[in-house]
Amino acid sequence: MADLIQSLSYSASGMEAQAARLRHVAENISNADTPGYHRKLVSFHEDFATGEVATGPVTLDRSQLALVFDPGNPLADETGHYDGSNVDLVIEIADAREAQRSYEANLKIFDQARQMAQGLFELLRR
Repeated sequence: MADLIQSLSYSASGMEAQAARLRHVAENISNADTPGYHRKLVSFHEDFATGEVATGPVTLDRSQLALVFDPGNPLADETGHYDGSNVDLVIEIADAREAQRSYEANLKIFDQARQMAQGLFELLRR
C-alpha cells in the first residue's frame, strides 16, 4: 500500500517539475523579441531523501545573442546593430511539447496509482 501512495508522490513531483519547465518555456517565448534576453534553462535532479523529481536552479543560456540590424532602433550602435535574444522558437516549441508529453505521462501514472489505491481500499472495506 505504501508503494502506491509513494508512486502518487513521485508522479506529482514529476508533474510539478514539468509545469516549472513549461513556465520557463513560456517566459522564453514571450521574451523572444526582447533585446539582450538570454533564454532560461531548467534542470532536473532526483531528491535523494525522498526519491522525487526536483528542479535545479534556473540557468541562463550563455550562447551568443543574435545580432539584429535595425538602424532606427534606439539600442542600435553606430553600425545599426543591436543584440537580440538567443531564443529559438523552434527549440522552445519542441521543449514545450516534450514537457507536455512528460506531464501527461506522469498524470496517467498518478491516475493509475490512484485507481489502484481506491480499488484496494474498497477491497479492504469488504
